[in-house]
Amino acid sequence: MEENILSEVGYDFKFTPSACEACGGACCTGSSGYIWVKYPEVEQIATFLEITVEEFATIYLKKVKHRYSIIEKKLDDENFACIFFDEKLKQCSIYPVRPRQCRTFPFWETFKNNIKELKEECPGIIGT
Repeated sequence: MEENILSEVGYDFKFTPSACEACGGACCTGSSGYIWVKYPEVEQIATFLEITVEEFATIYLKKVKHRYSIIEKKLDDENFACIFFDEKLKQCSIYPVRPRQCRTFPFWETFKNNIKELKEECPGIIGT
């Protein structure tokens, strides 16, 4: 059976999702940042969690200017994780409805010209 390898036009690397199991969630943890969500994603996640959009927004979102980000939890002084990162299982607890930002990783504009940094974070990167 051939392994699933993903690529995107304009990127000089490929990604093998099978590496995620061994990784331990490096893309879900680390420095504090933003996990952007749009309203349709909020609706999907709330439905998945079996709560209302209002409950979801109150519990899991923070407003950043005119956008919304999923909150993080502090793991230690310099390490944060998405609130939906399951520390025991080392995986996303809302994976089927994860936000677009998470679904498109590692094919982010910021990594187009910074493959070295990406390789340090993600063991699934194949290429230069």
